[in-house]
Amino acid sequence: MAVRSIKDGIFWVGAIDWDRRLFDALVPTPKGTTYNSYLVQGSSKTALIDTVDEMGETELITNLMTKNIDTIDYIVVSHAEQDHSGCLPLILELYPRAKVLATPKARELVIEFFGIDEGRVQVVEDGEEVDLGGKTLRFMHSPWVHWPDTMFTHIPEDRIIFTTDFLGSHLAASDLYINDPERLYESAKRYYAEIMMPFAGSIPAYLDKIESLDVEIIAPSHGPLYNNPDLILGYYRQWATGEPKNTAVIAFVSMHGSTKKMVDTLTNALLAEGVDVERFDLTVSDTGLLAMSLVEAKTIIIATPTVLFGAHPLAVYGAYLAAAIKPKAKYATVIGSFGWGGKTVKQISDMIAPLKCEIIDPVYIKGHPTEKDFTALKELAKTIATKHAD
Repeated sequence: MAVRSIKDGIFWVGAIDWDRRLFDALVPTPKGTTYNSYLVQGSSKTALIDTVDEMGETELITNLMTKNIDTIDYIVVSHAEQDHSGCLPLILELYPRAKVLATPKARELVIEFFGIDEGRVQVVEDGEEVDLGGKTLRFMHSPWVHWPDTMFTHIPEDRIIFTTDFLGSHLAASDLYINDPERLYESAKRYYAEIMMPFAGSIPAYLDKIESLDVEIIAPSHGPLYNNPDLILGYYRQWATGEPKNTAVIAFVSMHGSTKKMVDTLTNALLAEGVDVERFDLTVSDTGLLAMSLVEAKTIIIATPTVLFGAHPLAVYGAYLAAAIKPKAKYATVIGSFGWGGKTVKQISDMIAPLKCEIIDPVYIKGHPTEKDFTALKELAKTIATKHAD
C-alpha cells in the first residue's frame, strides 16, 4: 500500500494484510487487518511510531524508501507485541542512530523478545515530551488496554493521538479513515469484544483522557483511522459502561439431537416471553461473532451434552471464552443432557464463576427430552424474562 499523508509531516507507512483470517492462532479476522506504522517528521528530528508484523516488513521498508528516509531519530514502541514490533530489529539495523522510546515494561519486553541492545532502548515517563521541531511527542502511559506495557502518543500541535491497540479494528481497507457508521460498528465491536472487553474497567478513564485533549484524529495500530473521534469514543463508552440489553445468548453443541431440541424449545419460549435471542452452534460458529453478541447480553446460556464425565469440549471452550472476555452479563445457566452420569453442570458453572453473575437453576436431563423437560425449559424462559424485566 502506498504512503498516505495524514497531516503535514505525518504519514501512514504501515502494511495491510488482506488475507489474514486468524490472528494469534485464536482470533478470527474475516476482513483481514492492518499493521499501522506512522512516520512523524519535525523540522529537526524524525520519529517512527511503531513498526509492523514481520510479514509486512517489505511494505514498511518500501514505504520508508519512498519517502527517502535516511535517518530516524526515534522509534516509539507503543506496545511490544510482535504484530507492532516484529520489524523493530530490522529497523534498528537499517537506522543505527535510532533510539527506541518505550514505557519501562515495554523496554523490558522488547529486550526479552528481540534481544535488542539495552543501550538503544530509552524509557519515557508518563507525561514526558520529546521535541521533533514544531511537533511534540507527548507520551501517556496506558496500561491494560490490553497489555501492561502500552502507551499513547499525543501530538498537540496536530490534534492527533496514536492509541496503539486501543480503539482499533481488524479491517483491511484502502480507506485511510473509516466514516461509515455501520461498517465501523461491526469491525470495531468485534475488535472490542475479542481484545478489549476483558479490560472494560480501565476503559472509561482512558476515554475521559482522550476527550479532554480535543483531538481531531485518532490513529490506532490496527484498521483505519478516525477523523470523527466522537463516533468511536461513544461506541466504546456504551460497550464498556452501558447496561446489558434484553438479550439471551445461547452457545450450544448437540451430538445426537437431544440438546438441540432443548435449545429450539428454549429459543422459542424466550422469544414468546419477549426476550431477544442470539444463538450459536459451536461446531460451525465464528467465535468472534459469539464474542460480539456477549458484549451487551444480559443472560448467557451454555447448552451441551455430556461426554464421558463432563461437558462437550466445544461447550468447554464456549464457557472458557465467556469467562475470559468478561462480558457484563447479569445471569447465566446451563442446559443439556446426559446418558449415564457426569458433572457437566458443576464444570460449566465453575468455569463461568469469574463473571460473578447469578447462576439460574439449570435444566439438565437424562436422555431424550420429554414433555416434562420441555415444560421445565418454558419455565426457565419465564424466569429469565422476569429477571430481565426487573
